[in-house]
Amino acid sequence: MSTSNGKNGNSQPSDSQISNWQTSARWRGITRPYTQHDVYRLRGSFQIEHTIARHGAERLWNLLHDETESYVPALGAMTGNQAVQQVKAGLKAIYVSGWQVAADANNAGQMYPDQSLYPADSVPNLVRRINQALMRADQIHHAEGNNDADINWFPPLIADAEAGFGGNLNAFELMKAMIEAGAACIHFEDQLSSAKKCGHLGGKVLVPTSEAIQKLVAARLAADVMGVPTLIMARTDADSANLLTSDIDPRDREFLTGERTVEGFYHIRGGLKAAIARAIAYAPYADILWCETSKPDLEEAREFADAVHHVYPGKLLAYNCSPSFNWKKNLDDATIASFQRDLAGMGYKFQFITLAGFHTLNFAMFELARGYKQAGMTAYSRLQEKEFLREHEVGYEAVKHQRFVGTGYFDAVQQVITNGTASTMALEGSTEKAQFSGVGNRSMEDLDLSVNPDPNHAITVPVAMADPLMADPSLMAACWEASDELMPSGD
Repeated sequence: MSTSNGKNGNSQPSDSQISNWQTSARWRGITRPYTQHDVYRLRGSFQIEHTIARHGAERLWNLLHDETESYVPALGAMTGNQAVQQVKAGLKAIYVSGWQVAADANNAGQMYPDQSLYPADSVPNLVRRINQALMRADQIHHAEGNNDADINWFPPLIADAEAGFGGNLNAFELMKAMIEAGAACIHFEDQLSSAKKCGHLGGKVLVPTSEAIQKLVAARLAADVMGVPTLIMARTDADSANLLTSDIDPRDREFLTGERTVEGFYHIRGGLKAAIARAIAYAPYADILWCETSKPDLEEAREFADAVHHVYPGKLLAYNCSPSFNWKKNLDDATIASFQRDLAGMGYKFQFITLAGFHTLNFAMFELARGYKQAGMTAYSRLQEKEFLREHEVGYEAVKHQRFVGTGYFDAVQQVITNGTASTMALEGSTEKAQFSGVGNRSMEDLDLSVNPDPNHAITVPVAMADPLMADPSLMAACWEASDELMPSGD
């Protein structure tokens, strides 16, 4: 983050973001119910430049409008290391989920459901940690002279602001914190923050349409005050919500049932029609629209997209390919395979799996622990061999964990400081240097990935149990068939 001089006295700063509100394609279709003078007045006299947030916002905007990219896919990351793996694997954007932060990545150190129970600065702090991990990866590769043009170590981060953790001022401050942490796009949902629920839980309470719009305006104002073209995503939960805080907004009244709850909330008829009405109302104040759905349904997605685009042609849409859906129960294999491509054709340019980090972390560790319990080091050795194979085939790097986290980079720092005379280099002489050099060049034939019964043990753990997510499909099938015979009954 760098700084630049702002206005002194009565002079005003040069600001291309403000000066081109009416002329730039970036702001076409965006409504700001405030003036340039309001932004200057609230900014302060010293302008701070948020370079990572700006880079991410500009890159995401370009990706979303790149005709060679049918859509931008992203996975939810819970840690900086997960984000590094996603970038190395070729993904160009990263999703930072509030659900995952609640579950196991929040400042309170608690495991929570997705109900805004965690401290409000938790997502900005995870965004910052992810950016710092990506920055370290970039430093390591750059110091090693490995400047792969195909890898951009600073992908846009799309972050979850929940329902804003309060009113308009809370949304304004949270947006600023996200930008300071380096987020490129922030989404806000139209639920009541004090009763916020995951979009796939019951008991959701919506705020009036006008109140949701005010939070979007608060977020845009915060971005303008900070001078960053941050993207704003408006999410509506009206498809499955049945409660509303107030009947003050005429746009909401057609969905009222006339009933009230014991808390004083109004019963409404939620559904796609209500979601469409809200999305159209939010469109002038947001860059991207997201309708949270209850199942993966292409016809429902098409109806939503067509209705929005009838009023706002070309409006960017997002789709949550949620782990809360039972994909095989809802769709056949062919539909699953073409699902995202079909969505892209409807205008859903950003598609993401919110809880990918959570499910990957938990399932992979459970499978390793299960295998380790039964076969000890055999299970871990096979996982390691699979790592070696992926290093050889596709450049997976974390198998050399010392180098991965920057040991060699800090050795280089030490050498520069001591003019090359330091005798305390950490990587040289390490077991990693001695035992892992050249393993990435080994072929599949050299690696022990077989499923061979060990006559000295009652149980042999298949490869898929040690590293199921990375196993080849044919190998996985064989492994699980073998495991049915090898594992004890009921396991």
